Amino acid sequence: MIKVVHLADVHLGVENYGRLDPGTGLSTRLTDFVRSIDRVIETALEQEADLVVFAGDAYKTRDPSPTYQRAFARRIRRLSQAGLPTVLIAGNHDMPNAAGRAHTMEIFDTLEIEHVYVARSPTVFEIETRQGPVQVGALPWVIRSGLLSRDEYKNKSLAEINTVMLERIEMILNGEEGLVAQLKPGIPHILVAHGSVQGAVYGSERTVMLGHDLTLPLGLFKNKQWDYVALGHLHRHQSLADEQFPPVVYSGSVERIDFGEEQEDKGFVIAQVERGDCHWAFHKLDTRRFTTVRAQADGADPTAQVIEAIARAEIRDAVVRVIIQTNAEKNPLIDEKEILRALKDAFYIASITRNVERPERVRLGSQQDVAALTPVEALERYLQVKQTPPERIDILLRYARTLLSQSP
Repeated sequence: MIKVVHLADVHLGVENYGRLDPGTGLSTRLTDFVRSIDRVIETALEQEADLVVFAGDAYKTRDPSPTYQRAFARRIRRLSQAGLPTVLIAGNHDMPNAAGRAHTMEIFDTLEIEHVYVARSPTVFEIETRQGPVQVGALPWVIRSGLLSRDEYKNKSLAEINTVMLERIEMILNGEEGLVAQLKPGIPHILVAHGSVQGAVYGSERTVMLGHDLTLPLGLFKNKQWDYVALGHLHRHQSLADEQFPPVVYSGSVERIDFGEEQEDKGFVIAQVERGDCHWAFHKLDTRRFTTVRAQADGADPTAQVIEAIARAEIRDAVVRVIIQTNAEKNPLIDEKEILRALKDAFYIASITRNVERPERVRLGSQQDVAALTPVEALERYLQVKQTPPERIDILLRYARTLLSQSP
């Protein structure tokens, strides 16, 4: 039985909703992300894991700063020094924009870091662990530009290109010389892949992937030669084959990126794998909370209503946004300084937004019809449109006639 720790999508370099730490000069959000990675590593060491697989997207961008590279390298070195075999595959954020350039994790392969296995292209690693051998198939992010640059595909539509790519991926995985064909009998087989798989539920990352993702059919991975399929790319943890074998699992990201992930648990997966069997469990991390405070502020003291809503919410050490529903009459009475004071325990105040309901314009009729009305008639029609009680209309019209008769 091989104990495998599966994580993905750490996205070092995401700094939204953070600020600079005056002591280090680094973003406080970088601290959040590396703390989560450290907790994964600590769990792997404490539970005596036999293998770590990282399913892609180490950084936010394909050209991370030296600071982010250093942060990630320190974590990989810790695994290496512990003698814990670690497989790294490249995700879409790790891949260069030109075929000849190195991806962001290739340095670990170039330096031949002990116990670290890096896949730029599809391959199978045979790894000796404390519990015996295991084979790990690697399917990094597939780059569409590799096909688009070839003359035979340059006049094809995007749909035609995607069809060609899916055929190629099918051959890479299940063809006569594919990854499955390289697997040896009698030992555990794990597939690590980065991409969008049919049936998966997207998180907030969907907004930046539209038009770019190739959706891989779930059937590509439903080969019983695999004992566990470890996926990266989508930030929401999910299993795509709960009652089937092999398990096909997204570990999800290790930290929240924005409010689209406010309700999502973040963490990693530990899988117990042997040939023909697998049991896995999601391990939730204690990550930075994102909290939305919604306040209805249309009463006698709208500021107090907002502060009461804040008091009911869990804002301590959270990234907080406040959404206030109010009206045109009460909006000027809202004291934002008092609201900011009420938010002093928040880690970061993302925004304070006011949604102000404006009264609908009352239409009395066509411009020609209204122009023909006397002031009293216009007032009467207005009150009728506003569904004013008849007895009140009579009183108001009486006062109106009195005022008009006294005007010079």
